[in-house]
Amino acid sequence: MNKSLLVIIALFLTVGAMSQNTVGLLSYVPWQSYDGYNLIFPHNQPNVYLLDNCGQIVHVWEDDTNWRPGNTAYLRADGTLVKAKRDATVTDDAIWAGGGGEIIEIRDWDNNVIWTYTMNDSINRLHHDIAPMPNGNILALAWEFKTEEESLQAGRDTATTAQDELWPDWVFEINPNTDEIVWEWHSWDHLIQDFDSTKSNFGVVSEEVGLIDVNFDTHDGHPDWHHGNSLDYNAELDQIMISIPYFNEFWIIDHTTTTAEAAGHTGGLSGKGGDLMYRWGNPATYQAGDSTDQKLYFQHDAHWELDFLDPTHPHYGKIGVFNNRVGADFSQANILTSPWDMYSWSYTYDEPYYGPQNFDETFQHPTPTELYSTGLSSVQCLPNGNTLITSGRFGYSFEMTPSGQIVWEYKTPLVGGAPATQGDSLAINNNLTFRMKRYPLDYAAFDGADLSPQGYIELEPDSSFCEDILNSIDDIDMYMLNIYPNPAENWVAMEWMAGVQAQVEIVDVFGRVMRSFSDYGGRKYLDISDFKDGIYFVRIGDSEARKLIIAR
Repeated sequence: MNKSLLVIIALFLTVGAMSQNTVGLLSYVPWQSYDGYNLIFPHNQPNVYLLDNCGQIVHVWEDDTNWRPGNTAYLRADGTLVKAKRDATVTDDAIWAGGGGEIIEIRDWDNNVIWTYTMNDSINRLHHDIAPMPNGNILALAWEFKTEEESLQAGRDTATTAQDELWPDWVFEINPNTDEIVWEWHSWDHLIQDFDSTKSNFGVVSEEVGLIDVNFDTHDGHPDWHHGNSLDYNAELDQIMISIPYFNEFWIIDHTTTTAEAAGHTGGLSGKGGDLMYRWGNPATYQAGDSTDQKLYFQHDAHWELDFLDPTHPHYGKIGVFNNRVGADFSQANILTSPWDMYSWSYTYDEPYYGPQNFDETFQHPTPTELYSTGLSSVQCLPNGNTLITSGRFGYSFEMTPSGQIVWEYKTPLVGGAPATQGDSLAINNNLTFRMKRYPLDYAAFDGADLSPQGYIELEPDSSFCEDILNSIDDIDMYMLNIYPNPAENWVAMEWMAGVQAQVEIVDVFGRVMRSFSDYGGRKYLDISDFKDGIYFVRIGDSEARKLIIAR
């Protein structure tokens, strides 16, 4: 092993052993971590925080103390924050369940409210998630109220409806410039049932996999029937993904439809109208397979892995999901490849259910029970190949390398929404954190922004902890370039010190520059499929060139 690396590791272990941090930054290996800024919107308090990897606040969007997350916030490239929130008091609300929202806001970098929209009445209520779109519009997830009579007519067995009402999910797209809902989709328009032939939607459930069985229920008849808890938009495909935890599956629907087509069964590029293009996680929802075929268990944060990733990243475009209740005392994060066929513009259906049969990759904490959350939580594939995972009920976030090494840990330092003190021991639900998302250092939102550290969320912070780690590597070679596989065929991974910007060149034996780029350190995947077989040299900064062999 490189002598300098051994010195760094020794210094890190010494610093780590001296610290017994219980909140905030718990551990950090900066040369292996992906450098960026972490956005969190913890429960039971009103503020959205942007933190550096030392756990220091570099920006905060404060709000009045009576507001709570509802539940997510997104930082757009133009520096505006889009967030969902609700009033802390919900006692008199007509529609209320966990994850309930009320208001969508857009705030500028200086925290000025530049747009707001409210939906919370006896008929509809925002909940859980939103999805900013490239065109400036916002997708939102909501409940809509259905009476017992409407449920009966739809073919619902109301013996399973404990409160004589139902709140199916619907999705809408709103234009903040006009406050106009420009597109909408309702799950209620896409039902099937085999309970009562005299009512609507009667048919063979197993033969209509694009429809939703109105009598599939795992929530003991509670009106919060689906409990959709995440929403994602794929601009390239113009499709929407919704996580449906009470069905233990996620759905994908076609956004190329008009609103009228989305209410029916034809139209759009898929030809399916608003019927489900794809669903995955639990074939029992359409009476296929058996219990061994179920793969998802009250999942959260189902999304396409696209944000900040280069197309050469191994998981680019795949689907990531946090699998909450996969075990009795542990959770996992998973990556899967959908059976998408761009030529037919559809998801391939292989009898008796949608594939794939297994995940591409499963992320698990080295100590499995250290990653367990019955709800909330998130997963993010990072550009350097690492994975950022948040265990929501414990407010515990960690970054893990492909080899399973933990290189960064952070525990949200709050107790019931109030700042915790360094040294406090936090229990489950003390510091609920719906998600954490890491934005790259060069994200456009940060151009010209003051990101100077402003202190910590926690009280009595261990301010020397991260400083000691960073100081310990100041005099060490900051590149520590690693190239693999070598020899390579069609792609190669390059690693150097995270957070260190460097100019990289790949030159051939004649000294011709074949590839040149500037980037921050971490892990980069380069497509070299257009290179001829032979010997090349990789130069980074002013360091000595490394040999790269391409052989197929």
